[in-house]
Amino acid sequence: MSVQLLRGLTLLLIAQALGEVLVRLSHAPLPGPVLGLLLMLLALRWGPLRDTVQPAAEGLLGHLSLLFVPVGVGVMTHLHLIGEFGLRLLLAVVLSTGLGLAVTAWVLRALLARERKV
Repeated sequence: MSVQLLRGLTLLLIAQALGEVLVRLSHAPLPGPVLGLLLMLLALRWGPLRDTVQPAAEGLLGHLSLLFVPVGVGVMTHLHLIGEFGLRLLLAVVLSTGLGLAVTAWVLRALLARERKV
């Protein structure tokens, strides 16, 4: 494992930990890793930091499919709950996906309109 990769992973974990600390101190109604992600998003505007984090991010993305294994195991162990609440779960997934797509389309349209004005 290269030093560059370790530095990138360290910075990602620091951003997550900082987000967790800020959420606990401020009692903000969102998960700490989400705030850490937003902080990292702002920090990535700085080129040297972006160059340091990129190898770690690419490595994690390369193995992203492994993160779905625990979810698959959880689904298999709780099949009775899917049988009991399956329709409600399906409705929640469909509605949240639709809402996410609508918000993404709205943001994209706003950004494209702003880009055309510039």
